[in-house]
Amino acid sequence: MIVIRRVREVIVVEGRYDKNAVSQVVEATIIETSGFGVFSDAGKIALLRRLAEKRGLIILTDSDKAGFFIRGRLRGMLDGNMVKHAYLPDLTDLPTRKTTPDNKSKPGVEDARPDVIIMALERARATFEDETGGDTRPDELTKIDLFDAGISGGAGSAQKRRDLMKRLSLPERLSANSLLDVLNALYTRDEFLSYINGGC
Repeated sequence: MIVIRRVREVIVVEGRYDKNAVSQVVEATIIETSGFGVFSDAGKIALLRRLAEKRGLIILTDSDKAGFFIRGRLRGMLDGNMVKHAYLPDLTDLPTRKTTPDNKSKPGVEDARPDVIIMALERARATFEDETGGDTRPDELTKIDLFDAGISGGAGSAQKRRDLMKRLSLPERLSANSLLDVLNALYTRDEFLSYINGGC
C-alpha cells in the first residue's frame, strides 16, 4: 500500500508520465516543463519564478542527457536559493518506455518505484508537511470555488478563465485543473476569493 506524502514545494518534472508517477506518491503542485518547450515559454518561466518565491521548487528530471540539460538550464534561470534538486539513482534494473539510445535509455521518473521517488525527495530535503505537526496549508480552493466564481464549468467560463489568467500574469494555456493547482500554490483560499469578489 502506497502512503501519499504531502510536499510543500512545487515539484518540476519533464512530462505528463513523470507527473503521473510522482502524483501517485505525493500530494503536491506538480508542473511539467514539456521537455525543452519550457525554454521558449516565457510565461511558464515567469510562473516557475513566482512559485519558487512563494513555495520553493524541487526539480526532478530524468538522469539522462536531456534531463540534466533541462535541470542545468533551469538552474541558471531561477534563483538557486529557492530551488532544490532531486536526483534519481541509475535505475538500470527497471524496464523503460524510452526507445531512444540516449544514455542507454536509462529508466526515468516515470519508471521509478514509489520508494525511489520518495528517497530522491528526502535526499533533496523536501518539506514533508505530514512531518511538521499536521497540515500547514490553509484551506485550499476547490473546483467548486472556481465554478462558483464563474471560471470553470459554466457558460463563458473559458473566456473568464483566460481573462483571469491574464490579470494574474499566468500562462494562458493552463487547463482548469492546472489553474487550480497554481492558484493553490500562490494564494490562500481567502486571498483568492477576496480578489475575485473585489475584482471580477
